[in-house]
Amino acid sequence: MFEWLDRVRRWMSYDAEIDFYYKHFPSLIEQAELRFRPMRRADVSVVSAIEEAAYEFPWEPLAFRDCLTVGYNCWIAEKAGEIMGYGIVSVGAGESHVLNVCVAPHAQGQGVGRRILEKLMEVARGYRAETIMLEVRPTNRVALRLYRNMGFNEIGTRRDYYPARDGREDALVLSRPLSD
Repeated sequence: MFEWLDRVRRWMSYDAEIDFYYKHFPSLIEQAELRFRPMRRADVSVVSAIEEAAYEFPWEPLAFRDCLTVGYNCWIAEKAGEIMGYGIVSVGAGESHVLNVCVAPHAQGQGVGRRILEKLMEVARGYRAETIMLEVRPTNRVALRLYRNMGFNEIGTRRDYYPARDGREDALVLSRPLSD
C-alpha cells in the first residue's frame, strides 16, 4: 500500500558516492555499520533466498508476505546496502514472540544474530511487552548458546514442532523478561 513511500525513502537516502566507494573499494564494506530498517515487500525475494540458504526447512515466501500483511514487526539488518539477516516478532497482550531470526550464511559468526535479537527486544519493549519468547531446535547449538547468553531460559517443550529429516523434531520454548 505504501510502496511508493518506500521508493521515495530509498531515493532520498540513496548515496551514489557511497555506492561508488563500496564498489571500487570492497574492503570498506567490512568497516560499514550494521543498520536496521523495516522489511518491505520488495525484500521478500532476497529474504527468501537467505532463508533457503540458511535452513534445511525454510519458510515459504508467502509466510514472509503474510507477516508483513498482518503487521508483525519485520526487520532487516543490512550492511553497505546488503541484507545480512532479518528478524520477525509479534507483540501483544504484554508479551512478544520471536517468529524468525536468520543470518545469511556468509555473515554468521559475526554478531549479526545477536544484534537482530537485540533489535527485536527493543521493538517489543517499545510496545511495553514484559516478556519475549521463542522456539528453537534442541539441535541448533549455536542459537541455543546465543539465547542462553542473552538471558533466555527454557520454559517448556513443543512436541513435534519442526519438520525434520526423520519426521518431526521438538522445539524448546525459551523466554526472558524484557525489563533491564
